[in-house]
Amino acid sequence: MRMWKKIVVGVAGVLALAILGVVVAALMQPETYRVERSRVVDAPPELVHAWIDDFSKWPEWSPWEERDPHIRRNFSNPPSGRGASYRWNGNDDVGQGEMTITQSSPSRIDIRLEFIEPFASVAMIHFALAPSGVGTRVTWSMEGTNNFVGKVFAVFMDMDALIGADFEKGLAKLGRVARAR
Repeated sequence: MRMWKKIVVGVAGVLALAILGVVVAALMQPETYRVERSRVVDAPPELVHAWIDDFSKWPEWSPWEERDPHIRRNFSNPPSGRGASYRWNGNDDVGQGEMTITQSSPSRIDIRLEFIEPFASVAMIHFALAPSGVGTRVTWSMEGTNNFVGKVFAVFMDMDALIGADFEKGLAKLGRVARAR
């Protein structure tokens, strides 16, 4: 019986050290995160702007739209410009949330992104548009604050690794739909 007691105490000690290690590592994570990708799109800035500024067009290029064929969408009226919003409710891959355009100019669109599920968080999305040759350089960035849960998450997963490839895929799709119009 004493041997089992020593084993249980030893395992509990190892678990406590592991948890303490994760907490310490989480506390050392940065307060904020930022993910950014850029691509030249073969279309004029005003056309690219129209695709980003109008939430009703996002299903044609957003990298997350194809992850749930039954996603429920709700667009404000009008679906574009400052104050426009887009609410969605989908499967575990896309979750639930809302985006609201907070600023829209020919060279920049800012969006407040609020995730409701699978976990609550708020981030800011920025699209910067600049002429580049016959096309447009589109820079898509997202930044947010890491609360303690976000810091624990960051111990195991890097935000850039998590969504950077999605930004690249979305920019490529945006380039294809803008070029086709």
